[in-house]
Amino acid sequence: MPYVPVAQLNDYVGKELGRSDWLTIDQDRINLFAEATGDYQFIHVDPVKAAQTPFGGTIAHGFLSLSLIPKLIEDILIMPEGLKMAVNYGLDSVRFIQPVKVDSRVRLHVSLTDATEKKPGQWLLKAVCTLEIDGQEKPAYIAESLSLCFV
Repeated sequence: MPYVPVAQLNDYVGKELGRSDWLTIDQDRINLFAEATGDYQFIHVDPVKAAQTPFGGTIAHGFLSLSLIPKLIEDILIMPEGLKMAVNYGLDSVRFIQPVKVDSRVRLHVSLTDATEKKPGQWLLKAVCTLEIDGQEKPAYIAESLSLCFV
């Protein structure tokens, strides 16, 4: 995770921070997410039935792909020096644009859009996170992710 002095956080607002490494979304990951959430809709977990849909096979849960933000953003999002902890503060918006088909490779593109000191020693970072799908023109989603950083 890259760290910068608190006084320099706003220097990164409006800038692209980078892209994560590629991650393959396989059926095992999809099945584990279904087990964790209880969402066993056939389009996610039944390859035979899902093959008969317009997608031609299973797709990842939208919330599975969204839940990858913390993993994929960890080496990209800048954090204030002296960070004691950071917590997920939520999302301002999310748009699922196209599904992630099983065995697709995805990566996260991140741009910082805001850095605000909410209270002394508490910085709220807003980042636009775009989940790209290898070989696809359109992303899986675009989300505004919020991280609250304690310094």
